[in-house]
Amino acid sequence: MKGGARALLGPAVAAALAFAALVSLGVWQLRRLDEKETLIARVESRSRLAPKDLPPRGEWAAMAPAEYEFVHARLSGHYLRGRDALLFTRPPEGYGREPGYMVVTPFALSAGGVVLVERGFIPDSKSADLAGRAPPAEETEIMGLLRAPQTRNPFTPADAPSRSVWFTRDPAAIAAALGVSGVAPFTLALEGPVSAGPNGFPRLVQAAPEFVNNHLSYALTWFGLAATLLVIFAVYARNRLGRSL
Repeated sequence: MKGGARALLGPAVAAALAFAALVSLGVWQLRRLDEKETLIARVESRSRLAPKDLPPRGEWAAMAPAEYEFVHARLSGHYLRGRDALLFTRPPEGYGREPGYMVVTPFALSAGGVVLVERGFIPDSKSADLAGRAPPAEETEIMGLLRAPQTRNPFTPADAPSRSVWFTRDPAAIAAALGVSGVAPFTLALEGPVSAGPNGFPRLVQAAPEFVNNHLSYALTWFGLAATLLVIFAVYARNRLGRSL
């Protein structure tokens, strides 16, 4: 092996490893694109269907999140007043910059069982107004999208049950802290028309999330970097071999 070619061995191996890593990242983003498009299609199709009644309470435990997430549901019953929980969230678009909470209230079903209902957003500065955020007292029918529990990650703050403040949608833990039994393993994100409280909150937010889908552009970026790496190495190798002749 000539000296110039031998000198290229190390850079060639490094370039090959970097190229493989960049291509792998691009392929991973294409897989994520497929998953995200499937999720978006499922959410859009389910949320546009006419609302339907929940299955009987005895079937809740067997329901998998993938089966009920974002299903449009209709509930009949009444709120259990005075047992709100606050689920921390950033302010929705159009609600200013002040962070706040989703007000979560148990809803006792006429058919039996309880569903935690996310009734809307309230800014932190108004969250202590218990009377202002109180739900209706009468029997009522509500509609919304079913939501699965959230999982924690290493950066999720610890919940504060003593203050009824939560950082994850965890129906079982929230219900236990509120002293409510027979609670569904899912929640319901409320849809309108619903009147806000006397202080204007909680206010409804869009129940169906707006997904950010940049995976194709990310994939093209990684593939572009991989192609750029090949060009750079080819120019480098040509110059190196040219100097060795």
